[in-house]
Amino acid sequence: MDMTISIAIIILTCIISITSFNNQRRIDDLSMWPYMVKEKKQYYRFITSGFVHGDFMHLGFNMLTLFFFGRHIEEAFLMIFHSKLYYLLFYTLALVLSDIPTYLKHKNNDGYRTIGASGAVSAVVFAFILFAPWTKILVFIIPMPAILYGIVYLGYTIYLSRRGSHDGINHDAHLWGAVFGILFPLIFEPRIGLFFLDQLLHGYR
Repeated sequence: MDMTISIAIIILTCIISITSFNNQRRIDDLSMWPYMVKEKKQYYRFITSGFVHGDFMHLGFNMLTLFFFGRHIEEAFLMIFHSKLYYLLFYTLALVLSDIPTYLKHKNNDGYRTIGASGAVSAVVFAFILFAPWTKILVFIIPMPAILYGIVYLGYTIYLSRRGSHDGINHDAHLWGAVFGILFPLIFEPRIGLFFLDQLLHGYR
C-alpha cells in the first residue's frame, strides 16, 4: 500500500493519541482550550487538538473514516489541482476553521476544552459527497447513498448544536467541518459544483 498523506496523518494521529490516553497533562497541553488560546495566545491548539483523542473508540471511528474516504479525496485533488499538497492544506485548514466557532463561543470559559479530528474528518466526508453523491456507504451496517447520509448527518448535527448537547462531542466542529468540506473544492474549482449537480440529477443508478 502506498504511503499517502491520509495514511501519514493516520499514523501520526494514532501515535500521539495512543500515547496520550493515560496522560492528562499531555491531553491538556494539546487540546482545543479556547480560554488558553485567548489568554496565552496558544494558537497551535487549533491544529494539535486534531491529533489527540479520548479513547480507542473515538480514535478508531475517526481514523477508519479518514482511511476509507481520505484516499478518494486525495486522488481527486491530485487529478484536479495536480498536487496532493492541496489535500494537506485542505485537512489542516479544516482542523483550524472547524474549531473557530467553538473558540468564539467558549473563549471565556476556562473549563471548556475539546479534542479530536472530527471537524477535519467531517470535511473529508462531505468533500467525498460533493464528488460522488450517490455512492453507497455503510452507516452502522445500513447501506445508504452518501448524499442521504449527508442530509441526515447535517440535520442531526444542527439539532444537537442548537440544543446545546452536553454529550462531550463538539457538534459545532462537525457542522463547520462539513461546510468547509463542501466550500473548499468549490472555491478552488467552481466547475465541481456543476459536476455535483450533474451527478445529483443524472448519476443515480
